Amino acid sequence: MTMAQEQDVVDLLLDQHNQIKGLFAQLAGAQGERKRELFQDLVRLLAVHESAEEIVVHPAAKRAAEVEQLVAERLHEEDEAKRELADLYDLGVEHPDFDTRLAKFADAVIRHASHEESEEFPALRRDVPAEELVRMAGALRAAEAMAPTRPHPHSGESAAANLLAGPPLALFDKLRDGVRDWRQSNA
Repeated sequence: MTMAQEQDVVDLLLDQHNQIKGLFAQLAGAQGERKRELFQDLVRLLAVHESAEEIVVHPAAKRAAEVEQLVAERLHEEDEAKRELADLYDLGVEHPDFDTRLAKFADAVIRHASHEESEEFPALRRDVPAEELVRMAGALRAAEAMAPTRPHPHSGESAAANLLAGPPLALFDKLRDGVRDWRQSNA
């Protein structure tokens, strides 16, 4: 078995949280094209991560751990984050307000991750069998493969909304990403 096959959903999400925190740290000191690339990586990772969490993790946490109010709070935070990430994306890394708004956004995202890590993840570990947590990691990866690569704040925050809207939005996002990457490589 490979490491990815043995990794459970909580470990996978913790790894992703660390990647997100690392991208925020790198962005804080970046300039020019490197800053744009890092921000594109952050947008892609956050959009995919949150969509997949809404499809796989939050419903399981609600069922298993009787933490419905905590999950509702996390979903609300994720909805606000989608809106702010979309606004930052539209603003662009060159805008004079970008760094200030990014710093506030980073604080909110890190606070959100800390809540998940201290409240939701321990409940999952306590109430969901280890084999199911491993299967959930596979389901999370599958959900990420079909998730949008950009925030779509008007698409909804439920698992059903993500399952219905996610694949067509992901296709559109991946086409846009491909065109953007092609233009940048030919500039």
